[in-house]
Amino acid sequence: MNQAAETIRQRLFALQDTAYQAFHAKLMPTVDPSVIIGVRIPLLRKLAKELASTPEAAAFMAELPHRYYEENTLHGLLICRMNDYAMTVQALDRFLPFVDNWATCDCISPQAFRRHPDELPGQLHHWLTAAHPYTVRFGIGMLMQFYLDADFQPIYLDWVAEVHSEEYYVNMMIAWYFATALAKQPQITLPVLQQNRLSTWVHNKTIQKAVESYRIPPEQKAYLRTLRRKEPARS
Repeated sequence: MNQAAETIRQRLFALQDTAYQAFHAKLMPTVDPSVIIGVRIPLLRKLAKELASTPEAAAFMAELPHRYYEENTLHGLLICRMNDYAMTVQALDRFLPFVDNWATCDCISPQAFRRHPDELPGQLHHWLTAAHPYTVRFGIGMLMQFYLDADFQPIYLDWVAEVHSEEYYVNMMIAWYFATALAKQPQITLPVLQQNRLSTWVHNKTIQKAVESYRIPPEQKAYLRTLRRKEPARS
């Protein structure tokens, strides 16, 4: 480990909250509790802001793989603060294969993406076809964040509907995406459910999330309930 990475690790341990570590470990069953230091997200964001664009940050980000969950999350937050779009994509291509949990994945929202609405969809589609589950989850999450409002295109629904995975955290993100799409683009999204284009589990989870949403009117929720499908019988 280089000196900058070691110094940043020491700073993370200085921010440790053992009670929070125990609580947060329960939320991330895919992560070994021994690699969770216990640093709250606001403190990680503050540290990322302090380190952004420094030689220390560059040296830390060159040191992959990281050992600790907070090191990975800090790495993602540093990518969020990068200004150059091409360098952001390059940094993500290098980093995403090391992401191993939903929390690190979902905290990444690069500021450079906001300034490149035309280039980004093609890159997101590339990530949707990746073998690594959290790369796929990240791509879906970015489509949900940036492309369900003014920049929405119906083909983006097709891209997500074509993702087939056995990974729980990928399927949960697909359901979250379509539940949000039902709230923001209901007329275009509804046929995805009517045509049974999603797996039964994702289909029903989408309906569950939509019914729980305050953004969807009662009459639409009532109709969505009629679209629930029975899980196939297990042999």
